[in-house]
Amino acid sequence: MNTATTRTALAVDDDSSTLLLIRTLLEKAGYRVVEESVGMNVLSRIERERPDLILLDIMMPGIDGLQLCRSIRARQEFDHCKVVMVTAKPYEYDRQRAIQFGADAYFIKPIDPAAFLEGLERIFEDAMQLRFWGVRGTLPVPGPDSLRYGGNTNCVTLHLTKGPMFVFDAGSGIRTLSDHLLAARKFPIAAKFLISHPHWDHINGLPFFVPLYIKGNDFEICCANQNGISTRQMISDQMDGVYFPIKLKELSARVYFRDLQEERWEVGHGATVSTMLLNHPGVCLGYRVDYGGRKIAYIADQELPPPDHVHHNPAYEQKLIRFVEQADILIMDATFSNAEYRQQEGWGHSGVKQAADLAHRAGVRIFCLHHHHPDQTDDDIDAKLEEARQHLRELGSSTHAMVPAEGSILTV
Repeated sequence: MNTATTRTALAVDDDSSTLLLIRTLLEKAGYRVVEESVGMNVLSRIERERPDLILLDIMMPGIDGLQLCRSIRARQEFDHCKVVMVTAKPYEYDRQRAIQFGADAYFIKPIDPAAFLEGLERIFEDAMQLRFWGVRGTLPVPGPDSLRYGGNTNCVTLHLTKGPMFVFDAGSGIRTLSDHLLAARKFPIAAKFLISHPHWDHINGLPFFVPLYIKGNDFEICCANQNGISTRQMISDQMDGVYFPIKLKELSARVYFRDLQEERWEVGHGATVSTMLLNHPGVCLGYRVDYGGRKIAYIADQELPPPDHVHHNPAYEQKLIRFVEQADILIMDATFSNAEYRQQEGWGHSGVKQAADLAHRAGVRIFCLHHHHPDQTDDDIDAKLEEARQHLRELGSSTHAMVPAEGSILTV
């Protein structure tokens, strides 16, 4: 593969204005750009130019971009090429067909220059990108004491190079995610919501997620069945007229529901999702996403009583360690400081020391303290982080502890 400053891109489009825009953007980013306006000539042009990146329009005379993509992927000597669709077709059907035929990304005209270049770079990195939209637990806490880490409740997104976006929980932070997606104009939007459990701080932002009201978007909402109450019923009840003025049936996007147990399933494009039941009131799930030899684990709410506690459960701890073992990033409940936990035992949340200890024993690379108590100020959260780091130093651990703030991005 060429370096970032010497990559070759082959742009294929019968629209000269689109070709000019692509050439301008890519040359400014350091690419060598060659163009082709006739789809039938593309395969021979690829043989001559050996491009790192191929950009195809779908609607072209002679042979369309989807057929070209499939033909390119049928040739082993073209395996090194990244194939990207740049099209005016906003339909989810066409996006899915493109991915099935081997496209690495799908951009809709008119393209946003910054998002376009960022997306291309992610393709070459083949990265897993986490972004934090809400890191608090229980309820939102806006104000001067939550400016650095933010005051919104649980919401974290995970982007892979291909496939839908994953949204872990839908607390009040999802409204900021909604605003971000609307501003970026990345339509249609496809996402899988991985809800840990239906306590308010994990679902109260969902009715305010504006893309749910936009036709053409596609969402699957996943959660554990709550002792006979389905995921669909839980979300529908939350949007009953008594509690919210818009009912579930009035959503314009395509919305599907999936009841989960402890299970593992492939979501396509090389990614798998696994679940585990957690020690928390009600039915609560932890999630792990495996992709390209990397692991992201999201353990939102759970209690880890210390070894001297009457409710300490070593079998549960060992199971959780196996579940998150060798994770590149572990986002885990560390609601209480060590002193606070002794006053809050039995609330279903963990103290910092036990959470850090488990991250160390599991060989986690990065441990993200999550689900901060609403009474904690930014300074209190700093103190929790120091407690976690001090404990890891005492253990001689290679695990790195950190506290992501709202807006933080982590890439592996």
